[in-house]
Amino acid sequence: MLRTIHAIRTPHRLLKLQLSNQLRTVTTTASGKPEGTIADSFASLSGQQFEALEPRFATVKENLIRGNEEAVKASWDRLLLTLKDEVQEIKRVGSSIVPQIDFKDIDTPSEKFSSEYRKRGVAVIKGAIPEAEALQMKEDLKEYIKANPQTKSFSAQVFELYWSKSQIRARGHPNLLKAQQFLLSYWHSKDPNALFSDTPISYCDRLRMREPGDAKFALGPHVDGGSCERWEDTGYGRGQVYKDIWQGNWEKYDPWESSSRLPVESDLYQGAGACSAFRAAQGWLSMSHTSAFEGTLLVNPLLQLATAYFLLRPFFTPTVGPSARVSVSGAIEQANTEEYLSPENWKLEDKPSSWLQGANLGRGQELNALLHPHLNLPETMVHIPKVQPGDYVVWHCDGIHAVDKTHAGKSDSSVLYIPACPLTERNAEYLVRQRECFLRGTPSPDFPGGVGEGQHVGRAVQVDIALVSGVDGLRAMGLERFDEGMGHTPGEKQVMASANRILGFN
Repeated sequence: MLRTIHAIRTPHRLLKLQLSNQLRTVTTTASGKPEGTIADSFASLSGQQFEALEPRFATVKENLIRGNEEAVKASWDRLLLTLKDEVQEIKRVGSSIVPQIDFKDIDTPSEKFSSEYRKRGVAVIKGAIPEAEALQMKEDLKEYIKANPQTKSFSAQVFELYWSKSQIRARGHPNLLKAQQFLLSYWHSKDPNALFSDTPISYCDRLRMREPGDAKFALGPHVDGGSCERWEDTGYGRGQVYKDIWQGNWEKYDPWESSSRLPVESDLYQGAGACSAFRAAQGWLSMSHTSAFEGTLLVNPLLQLATAYFLLRPFFTPTVGPSARVSVSGAIEQANTEEYLSPENWKLEDKPSSWLQGANLGRGQELNALLHPHLNLPETMVHIPKVQPGDYVVWHCDGIHAVDKTHAGKSDSSVLYIPACPLTERNAEYLVRQRECFLRGTPSPDFPGGVGEGQHVGRAVQVDIALVSGVDGLRAMGLERFDEGMGHTPGEKQVMASANRILGFN
């Protein structure tokens, strides 16, 4: 055992020398965002209303489909009919529609799992980390929070913590890195030389500990990774990610094509929680036994269809509006009748408006039943299956997701947010900034700023990564050079070489 520890510590002394040199020669920028919480990332949590955006977005919309108006209308009509059938399937199947796989089986996944994951854009990897380890992480986190009462949070549930030893241990866990590489392998590129590697990097996010009875963290259906940026030429338009949708061929849109994502600018407005890195899959590691209605996750398992729908929705308006009905509580609600939802009832706007339903500058993309009626969100947002500590839940970066409005369970619903992010040049640049934040103890670059954990007692330092994660964990954090010889394609080899240069490992 002493021999093993010595083997880890010796390279670590060299690592410290390397880093001291890098930080003198590589220009890095920590988060310049103001302090805040997750509430600042979403209009619905911060009290902002959904309304028309500044007039330039009318021109943005007009330019996106110019010359393809008829094709887009025909595409919309086909989409609504397909959605109608798929909505019925989700209502029939419920949560069992979410594919699951045991961690021990990820080397040889079944074709059924693979096809369902590609279609649904969500999955549960059971037993990614042993249950006892996950539970210990939670207990250690409680002690860390107790020792640092100055920690910021939203409603004492979503904590502005990034550098606890539990988070470091989870992100660099060999099993989790393997699970992330497995998930990233589902992406493919139309460009064989694309600078993309399924070698995962660590994207350091927050954590949630939701207590029974809570109704404050009621985050409804939303999509991360920007909002307005998805329609803008300078955003997702840089990679023509949704080109097929804008040309009236939503069926040809491939959510798993990676090369188009590489040039994307998903954080044009420095939002409090907008993502500037390429998070191929959002995800969290469970630290609790959690079932439906116990403060858990809901997902919309219509990846391709739902993406096409919320992107095209701002271009269409109904001829006949919805009916009204009185709810049990006496409130007047919208009633989406067959006539209202019919393709024949929806037409292209006569003159493009500046509405991007559910989008606000610098906020996440949100959806609701009023603005996005054909998705039938009350019935197509399904709970993920029951999870236990150590299960890894993931969903595609375009996937619509939400949380239970009320935690009706009897114990905490606790997770570590850990997405699966590929090695790309943009993500290597993000690692440089994130590495500086780690060394300072300040929040990760994409998140609200401030002093963070700089003065926290017991926060993780470099040696903690080396001791619990080994060389792969160090690489994922930008603290060790990537082995270019491990690249399977010219593009992979090149992106590893580029990453090493960007990170200062010359």
